[in-house]
Amino acid sequence: MNLAFTAHLQEKLSAFLEQPVFISATEPIAGGDINHSFLVKTSAGNYFIKHNSVLYGLDFFEKEAKGLELLASANALPVPKPLFHGQFHQQLYLVLEYFSKGETSTSFWHKFGEGLAALHRKTWKEFGLDHDNYIGSLHQTNQPSFEWSAFYFHQRIGKLIMASFKRGQLESHHLDWAEGLSRKLPSIFPRESPALLHGDLWSGNFSSQSNGLPIIYDPAVSYGHREMDLAMTRLFGGFDSAFYDAYQHAYPLLSGWEERLEICQLYPLLVHLNLFGGRYLREVLAILSHYK
Repeated sequence: MNLAFTAHLQEKLSAFLEQPVFISATEPIAGGDINHSFLVKTSAGNYFIKHNSVLYGLDFFEKEAKGLELLASANALPVPKPLFHGQFHQQLYLVLEYFSKGETSTSFWHKFGEGLAALHRKTWKEFGLDHDNYIGSLHQTNQPSFEWSAFYFHQRIGKLIMASFKRGQLESHHLDWAEGLSRKLPSIFPRESPALLHGDLWSGNFSSQSNGLPIIYDPAVSYGHREMDLAMTRLFGGFDSAFYDAYQHAYPLLSGWEERLEICQLYPLLVHLNLFGGRYLREVLAILSHYK
């Protein structure tokens, strides 16, 4: 973080907190491949800063802040409080409250499962959201729909399948497989109310606070089928069994949910295929091939 950017943040923090603020140190924080992250130590406390060089969209951090505020409104799991966002030359940035990480407590996974269940009980009139946002660095559309199967295909997997086709990652017959999936989706998912989703719930987007309890961040929120979040937790190794036990006790999943995990995982796999390339192609095709 250069001196000019640091001076800008010092001025903005002073205005936001309505008191003189002096930045004494900035320390880079590792993790993530989309943004640069820093711990900023000031005379008014510590803050977490994320920034990037206007790479994805001028509203990138605005939408992240709105997502964090929506998650916080559920009073289910802690999230870092967004303070303000802005732009300095070609740098977009978001200022968040800073939390200290700690070792997980013995109740960490139980509290996490209960908290996610509580989050999923927050509902809305439709699947989707009243604004679009991002998942990773990809634009995520949220045009509302009363039917989950229609929303999931047209606002999620269908868009990314077409994007992968245009990149040359998928072939024309793979689009036929996708059409076959779209016809079968209404019979695959049981009917449930829209649930508030974190939207990108993998091991990189949660942590243990200094009190040993969970905190979640970097969301891609929408109201969707709650099995989407559960499927994401199982995609890259899975969470502790105590997490799933606590979730099931608090808000039991409908029969057959484990058989539907693969379909729910198709969306994050397509996200990774579009972001990182062909190493995810085999998994995407393995799922789509069931519908050829």
